[in-house]
Amino acid sequence: MHNGIEIGVGLLLLGLVLGEGGVAQSKPGNVAQAEPDLKSLFESRVQAEWEALKTKDKKAYADLLADDFEGVETDGRGERTKGQAVSEVANENVFHYTLWGLKVTPLGPDAAFVVYEVTMEFPPRSVLRYSRVYVGEVWVKRDGRWRELHYQETHVK
Repeated sequence: MHNGIEIGVGLLLLGLVLGEGGVAQSKPGNVAQAEPDLKSLFESRVQAEWEALKTKDKKAYADLLADDFEGVETDGRGERTKGQAVSEVANENVFHYTLWGLKVTPLGPDAAFVVYEVTMEFPPRSVLRYSRVYVGEVWVKRDGRWRELHYQETHVK
């Protein structure tokens, strides 16, 4: 089952890279200089994303997502559009979270693949107290702003 998801994400990334009719190219010197800036940029975006979920801030969360956003979580309920994801923010019960291991892979000047792990802590009376997931996100730059296009999480034991 995981192979289908991995293949789908791989095809999505390949489509983003090849979407303009050719392979995305960059000069090695430019990529090396850009990576620290991109990592800082996406660390702040991912932090803002999780803060919006924790504080149940629908507007802040929606502002981070592309209009054609698609997300898949570990709950087995399938794909979510931007509208569905934003409407679920009110039901979030993330009490605390810890992000770590964030890595950014540029896919061209206007796209990046971001991966990280997050450990979520839920309220003290919750049946499930902790959940750890590995997250892959595709971000695209549109109209000068970075937006999250795709979110995929995989449960980690």
